[in-house]
Amino acid sequence: MTAKKILLLSVSAGAGHVRAAEAINAYTSLSEGQAVARHLDVMDFVNAGFRKLYTDFYITLVNKAPALWGYLYKAINEAKTDSSLQRLRRGIERLNTKALLKEITAFNPDAIICTHFLPAEILSALIRKGKLSIPVWVQVTDFDLHRLWVQEHMRGYFAANEEVAFRMRAQGIAAQNIYVTGIPIMPVFATPPLRTECSAELGLNPNRKTFLLMGGGAGLGSLSMLAEQLLLLDNDFQLIALAGKNAQELAALQVLAKHYPGRLLPQGFTLQVERLMACADLVITKPGGLTTSECLAMNLPMILNTPIPGQEERNADFLLEQGVALKAIDQVTLAFRIQYLMRHPEKLLQMQARAQALAKPNAARQVLNTVLENLNQ
Repeated sequence: MTAKKILLLSVSAGAGHVRAAEAINAYTSLSEGQAVARHLDVMDFVNAGFRKLYTDFYITLVNKAPALWGYLYKAINEAKTDSSLQRLRRGIERLNTKALLKEITAFNPDAIICTHFLPAEILSALIRKGKLSIPVWVQVTDFDLHRLWVQEHMRGYFAANEEVAFRMRAQGIAAQNIYVTGIPIMPVFATPPLRTECSAELGLNPNRKTFLLMGGGAGLGSLSMLAEQLLLLDNDFQLIALAGKNAQELAALQVLAKHYPGRLLPQGFTLQVERLMACADLVITKPGGLTTSECLAMNLPMILNTPIPGQEERNADFLLEQGVALKAIDQVTLAFRIQYLMRHPEKLLQMQARAQALAKPNAARQVLNTVLENLNQ
């Protein structure tokens, strides 16, 4: 049987869309020759001015003016189809997409999966103009549905949960074109590593309560400052602090760790975050769709750092409603949440059980299988 060629299109505005595409891509190597994939960042195929505006503007807004981003998110979502939303779409249609179309033609895929609404928008226009006839699928990467995700001429949609699927139907997407799969995460989360093994690697006590702190975040302060505030609490727990590529924060954490021997484990950038999660009883994180889906797959409760208005706020609402997360609006609240969970271990166990029930660790595999099944019909 000839392998089906799958083209994955993402946008490097935030890491989640790229990671979702990479997760689906990873499963093609496990498909026993049924599929081969190529992953492209659409930002590599637009002009430099648009790329800078689109990615830099988004990142600046969410970091420096989250309230403004929240307003725009809501305003565009609620805009009438003949108003600002349509003007935005017409602007996107005027993009020079020849380079992208040339790349698509050269690869000649059997199907395309978009993990961001921008490529779906571009391809919708190309299909309407008769320049593209390949089936296009859309993977929504949050526990919410913004109207920008809803495009004409798409073969199918993948939703994080039943509520998102319901919202898709309310937006006019045919029920038979909607598949509730979850948000794609890497294959390793379907078979997570053992806590004892990972704890031994990192020099942690597997029998001691362990919290994983991921990133700082607006409103809560720097990672090292947060770690210090938590370590000052009169509670017996270990803390893993993941600084990522922030060398300055990692250095500050390493200095801090000397004052708290055996309690603080600073970590830099890693491609094996699942091994850190395997050691943890709780994750303190921003509520991105991909990160929180990884936490659910690892049966990890969460404390959510001041979510930015927009998709993170919607993600937080869903997770809070499902009983798998608490929210911290500031350092004082974070300290209170930690102390509460230390005093009420039964609450932590309850949240872990809810996370396990909500997890969809095989989402990426389901997405790929659904696309292949449709191609083979």
